Amino acid sequence: MFCRRACYRHIQQGEISSQELKSKIQEGAILLDVRSNQEYREGHLGGAINIPEYEIEKKIEQEIPKKNQLIIAYCQYGARSRKVYFKLKQMGYTNIYNLHGGLDML
Repeated sequence: MFCRRACYRHIQQGEISSQELKSKIQEGAILLDVRSNQEYREGHLGGAINIPEYEIEKKIEQEIPKKNQLIIAYCQYGARSRKVYFKLKQMGYTNIYNLHGGLDML
């Protein structure tokens, strides 16, 4: 556990820390769990919607049609949600963040 926390890269642009998560939720953020359906069923953040990374391009506009909606993408460690962050930016979403370190940092 120590190595995971100590070896993580620093927070980059478009990412929020676990401490910032609560305030973003209070601002009305939608939590977007990009893990597999199985991982989601095993446990997720309250109120989160699940769209696995590999289904984002097919399903995101149905689930979150407003491109300026505040969205926080997360996964277990932050890598898949970082990919989704960039995909959504390319698709025109303007108010998206990635949870740095994912669930592992909570």
